[in-house]
Amino acid sequence: MKKRVLAGLLTTAVIAGALVGCGSDKKGEAQTEQPKEETKEEAAEEKPADLETIKVAASATPHAEILEKAAPLLEEKGYKLDVTVFDDYVQPNLVVESGEFDANYFQHVPYLDSFNEEQGTHLVDAGDIHYEPFGIYPGTKKKLDDIEDGDTIAIPNDTTNEARALLLLQDNGLLTLKDGAGLTATIKDIKDNPKKIKFEELEAAQVARVKDEVAFVVLNGNYALEADFSVAKDSIAYEATDSEAAKTYVNIIAVKEGNEKNEGIKALVEVLKSDDIKKYITDTYDGAVIAFE
Repeated sequence: MKKRVLAGLLTTAVIAGALVGCGSDKKGEAQTEQPKEETKEEAAEEKPADLETIKVAASATPHAEILEKAAPLLEEKGYKLDVTVFDDYVQPNLVVESGEFDANYFQHVPYLDSFNEEQGTHLVDAGDIHYEPFGIYPGTKKKLDDIEDGDTIAIPNDTTNEARALLLLQDNGLLTLKDGAGLTATIKDIKDNPKKIKFEELEAAQVARVKDEVAFVVLNGNYALEADFSVAKDSIAYEATDSEAAKTYVNIIAVKEGNEKNEGIKALVEVLKSDDIKKYITDTYDGAVIAFE
């Protein structure tokens, strides 16, 4: 498992004591400058109030970037953010379950529910923050009409995201799923596949890396950003922002059950849903990330 601490997220200023300098009087004699009397404001800066630390596990893009923007706002509420970036979808949940971290920010509720069921964890949604439209992006083919018999499409292999990819492909006429196949659909639930499409099932973080080897890739919004894809400019098709998917797949702050009412967690969610953060999301991500109301 790879992880890296997000550099430069937070800085702590330490102010030294009064400086002592030397000057010369008219006779050329060395003269020692007396230290200035410290003001109450300077004393307060020297001894900042201790901030309670909130440890958050996050995906790099956009989650850790949004947290970085939120950090100064959270400090105003008396909390310091300590963010660690993870490159997978498993460890961020395990470290919250173990209590090593207070929260994570990388997933939607269907994935959380599936993870709890499969892993026996006890994680809950503490706040709905943003939505990332799931999209179909070009690989060796640029248009869906260009697909040929036997072409390959790369999709995520985890339970909920694979279903989401297949539902999007169905919505765009490339396949038909069995009746009742929903958020747990897999390629075994494909009823009709007229183009005999092959599917390369990969860990979500790896899908974009094979774009030059397959006809199309179906990507989570954060991995589309990391691959330098623009939802607005590059996607062939994507989930509508007013669709049920927007509600179903909203990205959340997840905590261990019982911690959702923790004052620090409530403050974190409040900051992430603030107008300042909503504006940052809108201005930064070109439609690939949408603040959830």
